Amino acid sequence: MDIMNQVKTVLLLGLLTALALGVGYLFGGISGLTIAFAFALLMNGIMYFFSDKIVLFMYHAKEAPKEQYPELHSVVEEVAAKAGIPTPKVYVMESATPNAFATGRNPRNGVVCCTTSILQLLNRKELSGVLAHEMAHIKNRDILVTTIAATIAAVVSYVGMMARFVPFIAMLIQLAISRSREYLADASGAHFLHDGDSLASALAKLEHGIAANPMTSGPQAASSLFIANPFSLKGIAGLLSTHPPMEQRISRLKKMNF
Repeated sequence: MDIMNQVKTVLLLGLLTALALGVGYLFGGISGLTIAFAFALLMNGIMYFFSDKIVLFMYHAKEAPKEQYPELHSVVEEVAAKAGIPTPKVYVMESATPNAFATGRNPRNGVVCCTTSILQLLNRKELSGVLAHEMAHIKNRDILVTTIAATIAAVVSYVGMMARFVPFIAMLIQLAISRSREYLADASGAHFLHDGDSLASALAKLEHGIAANPMTSGPQAASSLFIANPFSLKGIAGLLSTHPPMEQRISRLKKMNF
């Protein structure tokens, strides 16, 4: 695991939490700070236990029967064994945008979801690389980390609407956390398979596939769950993406040695 990425995430979460509490104190003194803290705890509790069901519902994902998707289940089982985690539940979602995401608060409750188009676009090795990345998110408990970051950022934005730049700062910190976890999942997934080239190849295909068929429905707030941002990234949207630049991710993977 990349220790620096882990340390960076902890520091950023601490900064984001301090920002949330500071905004609460700014607008309501001790009472405001207490309310902001309690609201953040409540929202985190709800998202911790129900975020997987909420996300799967939002994207109309359906559980993938093994008899209908034998190859997908085979790859998931193989990668899960290499990652050393229980086999996640397998879901698919109908979409022309090639992508995948993971959810579930811990390895025992893990879920991986692939769009129908990614199953057509990638070969088995590339799909293994993508699923290894997603299972790295599960093993590293990134779903919990990103859920907390998103919830605290939402609290800051809500409480600090009257302070013009506070929500923007919160968003930047959340983006930094998300990007840090993506780099870590890339590296962890590649280590599971002792192969960085397969994921690098898959990411290159996904970049072109998403550019040709970006997602046009679904909440953009959940874009950090996917292995690549599924929405159009033109102009400033690219600078504020929840994912690192694809060329940097590919370059890092190709430089890895096993």
